[in-house]
Amino acid sequence: MAEPEKTKEPQETKGWSTGTKALVGIVVLILVLGTLAVFTLTVVVMGSFSEPSLPYTTNYRVTLPDGEPVTIGSSHILVASYENELFCDVDGTKEKLVVGQQRIISPKHAKVTVLGIPVIETDFEITLTYLGSTGKNANFDMSVKTSTQVPEMVIRHIIPSSMHAQPM
Repeated sequence: MAEPEKTKEPQETKGWSTGTKALVGIVVLILVLGTLAVFTLTVVVMGSFSEPSLPYTTNYRVTLPDGEPVTIGSSHILVASYENELFCDVDGTKEKLVVGQQRIISPKHAKVTVLGIPVIETDFEITLTYLGSTGKNANFDMSVKTSTQVPEMVIRHIIPSSMHAQPM
């Protein structure tokens, strides 16, 4: 006796289509590269610059902890306040400031790299305007002038978190 004929049922496709897999792969690759770029962002600050033009400015309100050294870029700053005066030491150069007085930190050159690849080079200068002291902090308006337009994320990379920088 002959076996009854088996009917073939349509096969169900399981999994993702090739296009969907490619799209997911591209998205994952972009996320991985973006994460690597953020974690490998490096700012190297070098000596003075040659270009006097600094047309781009970003302003912050910052605090410097009284009596604690802070490093901005490659400059070391130490402040000590007494009543309405502030003694400010920047890279070994000491100066007494009163409320409203400015202190210019010597101009520098910075190179920004991502994944080891140079992406931005700029000259910059930082100006601090003393606003007075509150508690154990000296308050300043800080102006960062650059020769090329630099994303705020990069500027924030050279400002230590202990300064509590707030964009203005």
